[in-house]
Formats: sequence, C-alpha cells, structure tokens
Amino acid sequence: MGRVLTEEELMDAVAADRAAGRTIAFANGCFDLLHVGHVRYLQGAADEADLLVVAINDDDSVARLKGPGRPTMPAGERAEIVAALAPVAYVVTFGDDTVERLLRRVKPEVHCKGTDYTVETVPERGVVQSYGGRTAIVGDPKRHASRDLLQKIRHHPIDL
Repeated sequence: MGRVLTEEELMDAVAADRAAGRTIAFANGCFDLLHVGHVRYLQGAADEADLLVVAINDDDSVARLKGPGRPTMPAGERAEIVAALAPVAYVVTFGDDTVERLLRRVKPEVHCKGTDYTVETVPERGVVQSYGGRTAIVGDPKRHASRDLLQKIRHHPIDL
C-alpha cells in the first residue's frame, strides 16, 4: 500500500529512493471518482519506473478545473483511495493550477499522462525536458470519465 505524504515528506522519500538507485514515475490528476480508466493509467505509469508518485489536485484546484459541485470527495479521501492501489508508492496533494512547480521539485525520470494527450500536447512537457526527464503517454483509450459516471448517477438514481 502506498503512503499519503506532505510535499516535504515526499521530497525526503524521493531522495532516499534515488539514493537507493530507484527511478521515479509521476502521474497527476483529480481522481474525483475512481474508475477503471484511472486504474489503467496508474498501472501504465507504474510500469515506466521503479516507483510511482501520484499528485492529486486539492479541493480548490478541482473546483477551478471541473466547476461547481466538484470534487465529489475531499482530497484526503481521494488520496487515501489512490494510495491503496497496488501500483502507487506515494501520493501527495497540490493546490496549484498546474503541476509544473511540483515537477520541478520532484524531477521524476518520467512524467506520465493519459491517452487524451500526445507527448507533444502535454502542457508540462517543456518543464520535464528542462531537467532531462521524459514524457510518456500511458493507459487505455480515454473512454472513461468521472463526469460521465456522475451524469449517469444523476439521471438514473437507485431506489434504496
């Protein structure tokens, strides 16, 4: 099981892992309502290096990105769920509008994004290249979205 860390704890853990010769893959997202696309994305990211760090948008940044009513779960719960997934070593939350600052601090060997991107369209690609890292596209085709699950739940409520 992975660990939910503060940013400073993450920096210490990554330094120790690097000193032990391990490489770091990095994935990020909101993970607002976990679905199979998330699991496949994280498994693909984990396959790119020895350890996987997952950065999760905090509640304020999810609200800015996704709009009213989001997130559906608080960041602490989303982080705990993602940390429980086998491929994940560490989870950290962040509140910036982009993950660039955290990438500059962690400097993962590989930054992984989902198949809704190409290597050329990943917004943080230049940051990753600037320190010698690489960008990888991982996961299955983007056919899953928390937004779609939420809409289905709203339109097809279950009588309890």
